[in-house]
Amino acid sequence: MSKKNTSVGKLPGTLGELVASGYKSMSIRSEVRNNLIRKLQQHEVTFPGIVGYEDSVIPDTERALLSRHNILFLGLRGQAKTRMARQMTELLDEYVPVIAGSDINDDPLNPLSRYAKDLIEKNGDATPIEWLHRSERYGEKLATPDVSVADLIGDIDPIKAANMKLNFGDERVIHYGIIPRSNRCIFVINELPDLQARIQVSLFNILQEGDIQIRGFKLRMPLDILFVFTANPEDYTNRGAIVTPLKDRIESQILTHYPKNIDTSLTITEQEADILEEQSERIRMSDLVKRLIEQVAFEARGSEMVDQKSGVSARLPIAAYENAMSAAERRAIINKEKETQVWISDLAGIIPSITGKVELVYEGEQEGPYQVAFNLLEKATRSQFVLYFPNPEGLKKKRVQEKESENPYRPIINWFDKGNALNVFLNTKDADKVQLLYKVDGLYSLVKKFFPRANERENALLMEFVLHGLASYSLISKKVMEGKIEFKDLMGSMLNIGKTSSYGEDDFENEDLN
Repeated sequence: MSKKNTSVGKLPGTLGELVASGYKSMSIRSEVRNNLIRKLQQHEVTFPGIVGYEDSVIPDTERALLSRHNILFLGLRGQAKTRMARQMTELLDEYVPVIAGSDINDDPLNPLSRYAKDLIEKNGDATPIEWLHRSERYGEKLATPDVSVADLIGDIDPIKAANMKLNFGDERVIHYGIIPRSNRCIFVINELPDLQARIQVSLFNILQEGDIQIRGFKLRMPLDILFVFTANPEDYTNRGAIVTPLKDRIESQILTHYPKNIDTSLTITEQEADILEEQSERIRMSDLVKRLIEQVAFEARGSEMVDQKSGVSARLPIAAYENAMSAAERRAIINKEKETQVWISDLAGIIPSITGKVELVYEGEQEGPYQVAFNLLEKATRSQFVLYFPNPEGLKKKRVQEKESENPYRPIINWFDKGNALNVFLNTKDADKVQLLYKVDGLYSLVKKFFPRANERENALLMEFVLHGLASYSLISKKVMEGKIEFKDLMGSMLNIGKTSSYGEDDFENEDLN
């Protein structure tokens, strides 16, 4: 979108018209403060789509903006730090006037650059002005080790000096960097610790003294910028650090965090997952499966195999959600089914969404990323299972004579102990899978006992969930192989363990997770 916008043609077009209109200049921080106050008074949502920060990060951010502070968002990856910064543009006025042709968005009433001052001196009230939309008042730079002072602040342009026949001491030969060009804007530097220390030092004067220093001469230029920085605590030990004087100049440091409960995490995932309408019409995903997917992220954030300093991004359950839908969709396409649901067995398809989004410690690397991902899924199943059915651990602790009569899982376990096995192929048609599940003694009656109002589709999913749950508690054996999942008795599986090949990405057997 260009600075010249025909939709604002009714607004003043010259400096004289602007002065006659009674327009008064305002700093960007005061502008944000005033608009935030208005939103708070009208009980408007200040950061729409940001879930889980209502009582923590958002109030802290609002207090910082009311104080007209620069802000540092400090938190692990995938915690909406950049998204929070980008949404601050909604707290800006819709349009602000700038001197036409200015590189640094000069305020017509308070010009900073030599270009703007000369233009006003030459044209007076006829000086042309343009109107800048708030969507254009945002600058962002990802800090990388190769970023230079010239990139951020600027440098002397010898070609400009030669063409204009100016000496290098003239302000007009400066080629401004991204920060001066973001004057009167919100400017974000992501991953601040990745910026070399000497480059961070170049920001001192801009933040505190309001001048810029380029190639040996000091130029007084009180830029009007709201700075927002983001950083990951991991960076302080692994890659770099925020130099202390710079950190001291950033008035508010706000700590971000991951969702604190499954419901919040689920809301974020459903909001952010990119699901096509044709997928939504064809595929149904139950609340049970959604919670299993979210639980994987929570298990990863507490796993000894995962590097907790690196964090587990909210992008993990989002990608897993999309992959689960696609796994069910692929199966439906192959089987020419008009509609289907996401089965527990479809979650074998989310393993690639896990392996690429967790950083493993040494023990995890030794275990292997696919095995760690599979174990996280098993632990998620174990954690969620007790929210739907009786805890098998509690039943194990009862006296032997009570087990036979009171253990609701005994008929199912006995069926497998008799040498029966259940092979569930990942691409099995829904109707065929249901028939397989009904073969297991006691499975349907268990589900109806605890979920008497469940419909046929829900019954089938819960029956499958029981098998996966019992396997996660090592009451039956589960082996995931290429193209199928095999359930059988635990003792028979243990006797054959010597014949089982080592774990691979397509061949896993559940371990005792107790």
